[in-house]
Parts: sequence; C-alpha cells; structure tokens
Amino acid sequence: MSSLMANFVDGKLNTETASSASLKNANEEKNKSGVDSEAFLTLLVAEMQNQDPLEPTSNTEWISQYATFTQVSEIQSIGDAMNGVQAQGLVGKNVIMRVTESTGETNYIDGMVERVSYEDGKAFLYIGGSPYSIDDLDTVVSEQYMAAQEKIDEIRGLIKQLPSLNELSIDDQDTVVQLGKILSGMSDYEKSFIEQDAMDVINEYGQRMLAIVADYNAQENAQTIKDAMERLPAYEEISVADHKELIENLKGALDELNDAAKDYLGKDNIEKIEAYYERLKELEEAE
Repeated sequence: MSSLMANFVDGKLNTETASSASLKNANEEKNKSGVDSEAFLTLLVAEMQNQDPLEPTSNTEWISQYATFTQVSEIQSIGDAMNGVQAQGLVGKNVIMRVTESTGETNYIDGMVERVSYEDGKAFLYIGGSPYSIDDLDTVVSEQYMAAQEKIDEIRGLIKQLPSLNELSIDDQDTVVQLGKILSGMSDYEKSFIEQDAMDVINEYGQRMLAIVADYNAQENAQTIKDAMERLPAYEEISVADHKELIENLKGALDELNDAAKDYLGKDNIEKIEAYYERLKELEEAE
C-alpha cells in the first residue's frame, strides 16, 4: 500500500492518551490560576512586613492591589460559570477537542458529548466514555460532518483490508464493491474530506478490479463451454435427434463470447464448434 494510502488508513487517533493529556492540562491550568483571596491576603501581609520603611506603600495602593485581584478573581469566576453553562448546552452535540500533550503533539478527538461533570468549578466533557476539559474544545460540528467522518472511517477500514494494487485479486471483489457503494452514496460535501490524491488511488482500485472481474468472467465462460464440449460425440456420430440442442447451445454461447473469452477457449475449440454446427445443419437439410 502506498505511503499516501497508509497515512489515509492509519488516521485514527489515540483517545485514551488524549483524554489523559486533557485532564493533566486542566489540572495544570487550575494550579497556575488557582490563587484564592486568602492566599492573596497572605502575600499582601508578607509584602507589608518586608516593605521599605523609608518608602512605605500607601493604604490607597494596598486597596488598589486588592481591588484589582478581586476583579480578576470575579472575571475568572464568571468565565468558569459561562463555561459551565456552555458545557451543559453541549450534551448531545458533536464536538472536536484539540488536546496538546506534554511532547507538544496535538491530537484531535471527535464525537458526541455524552454528559458533563464538574470538579472544582471546572467543566469536563465526556466523549466515548472519557473526560476532556472544556478548555480543549475546538469546534462544535453538525450531524452532517459526523456522518461524513463515519463514512470516511468505514472507507479507511475497507482500504486497510486490501493488498497493494499489483496484488489485487478476484478474492477482493466484495471489499472493492463495498468501497464503491460507499463512495457513490457520498455527497460532494462528504467527499470533500477525502484528498484528491487519495480519491485517485481509490479509483485506481476500482478500475483494476473491473479489469480483474472481466478477465475472470472470460475464463469462466470459456471453461463452461469446454466442459460442455466433453459431451459431444465423435464427428461421424452426430445425430440431429440426439445432439441438436447441445450443438446449438454451444454455437449460441460461442457467438456471445468476447475476444478475451475466445482467446481462453482457443482456436481449435472454436473451429470444432463451428464444424459441428455446420454438420448439424447439413443433417437437418438432408432429412
């Protein structure tokens, strides 16, 4: 399988790792911003105790600092509350989560939000049974988008079952046919998520299978005639009463063969059927 198709097939992400990274990031953010008013007052007291006695900070400045902290804290609380409201509204919706791991690698997880849980005021979205911080929410998507992704996942699975193009055989017919059915049933919007290079490779599989099936049918049709020819009598023993139906059926099947099937049947067999048919007509005229 080409590297392009390998990348297309292996596009599945590790949701378990992404979920763990999302929880870890949420905890780190909480630890970074989780300075409450009590901790801030402790810092103020320490600053007052260690200030320069020759240039003391005025009461106005102390009040201004505390007021600023209070405003920031209130804004954070409002933000958390808004996230909580947003999270509740996402239940049953399809979303994409963007999770950055400690290595810097970014994973995208998509699925329906099953439920929401809260920890220390932080909202967590459950997708596929795993929790993700609402801070990792990237996109809310439509049902049409999710339907397209499901079909693409199905296409990936089918392609993964196929050998390389040169090793394709009649045994892979059902897989290629199913692949074609899915593609033909996709809208232009759904197909837009498949890169053109990948689509070209998929079409190559379809064209290759058409050629394989045509060749296979040619061999089968030729073999069917060969098997029927084994019931022919010796040329001198042809009888209109006993062999008319067999010879006429052989001649009719021969006339319907394409060039490929005739090549498999062989020139000698073709000439034999023609000769038997001519002899049958002579015998019919003589009666």
